[in-house]
Amino acid sequence: MAAESPPDSNPRVRVQSVRLLSDHWYTLHATTFDYLGDDGLWMSYTRETYDRGNGATILLYDLANRTVLLTSQFRYPVYVNGHPDGMLLETAAGLLDEDDPATAIRREASEETGHEVGELTHVFDAFMSPGSVTERLHFYAASYSSATKRTDGGGLAEEGENITVVELDIDEALDMIEDGRIADGKTIMLLQWAVLRGPFARH
Repeated sequence: MAAESPPDSNPRVRVQSVRLLSDHWYTLHATTFDYLGDDGLWMSYTRETYDRGNGATILLYDLANRTVLLTSQFRYPVYVNGHPDGMLLETAAGLLDEDDPATAIRREASEETGHEVGELTHVFDAFMSPGSVTERLHFYAASYSSATKRTDGGGLAEEGENITVVELDIDEALDMIEDGRIADGKTIMLLQWAVLRGPFARH
């Protein structure tokens, strides 16, 4: 979770008030602050921030077979915003909870895909929706094979997860970005990294 009290590291920002709007699932705050513009004038703003904690995601790849391992699950928010059936293809991901990013993504990869992750490559970190959501997402990649499979995956039933593991040829996955069948931001970022600078890049 983000810090409960606002930071004071930017002298151009003066926080006036922070009001809790909801903590039903995670926390939603309304913050009023003054910001010093380039013209030397202070302007007042009110912004809402949703804090669900930080997360991690991973692209599992098989270099020899040129495949990647994704997951498919129903996402209600995309369903109500124009996605045909709400079944989103994604890289395995989850919140850090109390773990460090590497530990968290090993846990999530195991739960969702059934594969035990070996050596991790840290790709980058990114704020995915900085206009309203505080979450920082840690991006990773790791290889997988038949030797790393421990279970069938599918997520945790006690958490209501109903996940399908999907193996795709890397070129097919890229085509699916182009035609909209892969529409998840973190997944697009990792797939494009994989062919530009990652394991499938042509050096």
